[in-house]
Amino acid sequence: MTKINKIILLIGIITFPLLNSCKENKTEISETLAISEPETEILAPKTVLSNKFNDYWYNGEAEITSYKLEQARYGELRDGKAVLVFVTEDFLPEIQVKADNYSEKNTPILKLNATKNFNTGIYPYSIMQSTFYPVTNNQPALKISASVQEWCGHVYTQLNSRENFEVISHSYFQNEADQAFNIEKTWTENEIWTKLRIDPQSLPVGEIDIIPSLESLRLSHKTIKAYNAIANLDNGTYMLFYPKLNRVLKINFNTNFPYDILSWEEIIVSGYGASAKTLTTKASKLESIKSAYWSKNHNADETMRKTLLLE
Repeated sequence: MTKINKIILLIGIITFPLLNSCKENKTEISETLAISEPETEILAPKTVLSNKFNDYWYNGEAEITSYKLEQARYGELRDGKAVLVFVTEDFLPEIQVKADNYSEKNTPILKLNATKNFNTGIYPYSIMQSTFYPVTNNQPALKISASVQEWCGHVYTQLNSRENFEVISHSYFQNEADQAFNIEKTWTENEIWTKLRIDPQSLPVGEIDIIPSLESLRLSHKTIKAYNAIANLDNGTYMLFYPKLNRVLKINFNTNFPYDILSWEEIIVSGYGASAKTLTTKASKLESIKSAYWSKNHNADETMRKTLLLE
């Protein structure tokens, strides 16, 4: 049995009975899983980018990958599609937006735009997260944003990395409404996806404090803050386990460059009250292309959506 399977088994034995209990055994879980995995420092030396990296990511194209999606929502699984768009850009560090022109003062980043589309009964969901991560791979994401739209309303959250993490959040829910606050810099789940594409071996492992994805926090109506998690990297699988959230994220990727993401799973408690149940969101790779998609905006270009199996 591999290390990753042992950890999944341990999570199943210890954690998910807690879903119907008021007690948590955080200490036991954390100490057991962290024995062989040292905690990683947030600050690290700059990653030296290889010729392969530069040839692949700096050729004027983005990488677009489509996924078959089974999304857990309101206690049921919903069929849909997910898309990951990775592209390198120049970033203005002060105002923290994409630069229109090149400058030595700009920060080179690997950006991820991640989208999900699925229906819940009569009404649709549309989710998008954007992560702007320095290719130096030695500091937190410079900016993360997330938006969720559905017929009940829409929410938007943005995190900017300055002296601290500056967070603004807008929601149509009364208890969330308009918020602006700061939190200490730490790992973020959103940046894991881009960090993985630069160097999987640089991913944090062991017991860490990490901010879950903005999508997961908004959909579960959890406080935007860092939570304790156990991180594990094993043979093309990266896993995060959040004891207090009863949540597991597992990302499967190609161990060879360009470390493309093959699939992912997210085990969560979905639904409310008596209808709540443990479900697994799954996404599996359909197709991947390289394209300067921003110039493919004519009706004739819609055939590319068929190539990606989005139509």
